[in-house]
Amino acid sequence: MSLTVLVPDELGVRVLSEVEGVRPVRYEPGRPLPAEAADAEVLVPKFLLGTDPRDVFDRLPSLKLVQLLSAGAERFIGVVPEGVMLSTCRGAHGGSTAEWAIGALLAIYRDFPVFERARRERRWDYHLTDTVQGKKVLVVGAGDLGEQFRRRLEPFDATATLVGRTARPGVHGVDELPELLGGFDAVLVVVPLTEETTGMVDAEFLARMKDGAILVNAARGAVVDTDALLAELTSGRLRAALDVTEPEPLPSDHPLWTAPGLFLTPHVAGSCTGHAERAYDVVAAEVARFARGEEPRNLVRGDY
Repeated sequence: MSLTVLVPDELGVRVLSEVEGVRPVRYEPGRPLPAEAADAEVLVPKFLLGTDPRDVFDRLPSLKLVQLLSAGAERFIGVVPEGVMLSTCRGAHGGSTAEWAIGALLAIYRDFPVFERARRERRWDYHLTDTVQGKKVLVVGAGDLGEQFRRRLEPFDATATLVGRTARPGVHGVDELPELLGGFDAVLVVVPLTEETTGMVDAEFLARMKDGAILVNAARGAVVDTDALLAELTSGRLRAALDVTEPEPLPSDHPLWTAPGLFLTPHVAGSCTGHAERAYDVVAAEVARFARGEEPRNLVRGDY
């Protein structure tokens, strides 16, 4: 008997049709579920859909696995019914987000926004800039994204030091952060949003960073205390690159828009060509393991 998997789009139907022992059934988010939902053991929620997943769970009596199309699982942690596994799409978007983080650091160190403003004003603003070469970056979050970032940073003759929830070979524990923060030129935050990480980057965290350092947030906006960061940016002591904010979207009158020393993008780090195909490659592999009676590799366990 085949495993019924509910998917939100035709790409999911096409990709999962290739997986042995799997029957993908399309559903329309926000509309009544198809009759096959009664037998569905796997649900693939729509990526970044702004609906409450609990509205769907009570109509899926056979549900055993929620397989996400995103690496972030904060909307589902504590919401998925007891006994139902939750698996992320870790590995699909890490490369793209790491690429964004590299680009943000290059833009800041090489003054690309400054030169672009000068071009618009038709000014030949020749000046020396800083460089990524020789920089030391502390990466808070030692999962796929952190590793992807390190692999991309090292060819620039810079170094990345990883911090995880607990120490392990090649990774510092989060309890070491207070002693580590002051020794790095930039701090990249790529942790999942949990009760533990909400507000992690607070005034004390920022105060421990060295003068002139850059905070790069590619996690979730709520990981950073926005008011504390604004204070550091306004003083000119720190700079920052943000792909995510709190609140989000950022209201037009929010002071972050005019904060000095800030490189800001609208949550686009993972949004690039091929993101859906990469996501379904991971989903297909996870669903195939589940169909074979194996445990998915990306189960949410509370680590980072």
